[in-house]
Amino acid sequence: MLTPKMYLETTIFNYYFDREREAHPDTLKLFAEIKAGKYEPYTSEYVTNELAKAQIEKQKLMLKLIDEYNVILIKASADAEKLANVYIQEKVIPMKYITDALHIAAASVRSLDFIVSLNFRHIVKRKTILMSEVVNIREGYKRIGIFSPMEVVEHEEDA
Repeated sequence: MLTPKMYLETTIFNYYFDREREAHPDTLKLFAEIKAGKYEPYTSEYVTNELAKAQIEKQKLMLKLIDEYNVILIKASADAEKLANVYIQEKVIPMKYITDALHIAAASVRSLDFIVSLNFRHIVKRKTILMSEVVNIREGYKRIGIFSPMEVVEHEEDA
């Protein structure tokens, strides 16, 4: 069986260190499953650009996760920017949040299997999931799953 290719959106790196968030334990479990080889992790320059805006100490910690977990870095691309603009035109994502559209586009252009995010305002949202699927198929890309870590990690009752 092929190892699923997973895109880690910016919030995942934040929640790894945010012990106060409810999703923190599942985010840690997600990284443990990545370390165990259950997923092939990817992220993008769009994520590292966002991480660069964090306080310097937290920024260093979050960027270190990319190396520590062998996360493959996707370069920014004209194809991803073109697809993100289609998401904006089709009102999948508001223009003000184009970086969120770029995350979905980067993962779609690279033909990854799914995105893991804790951004429930613009990414892990029914409208975004359904509309990005329609746009992707129309534009010649495959459907991409969009999930939270809670939907992806194995829990004891799943075993």
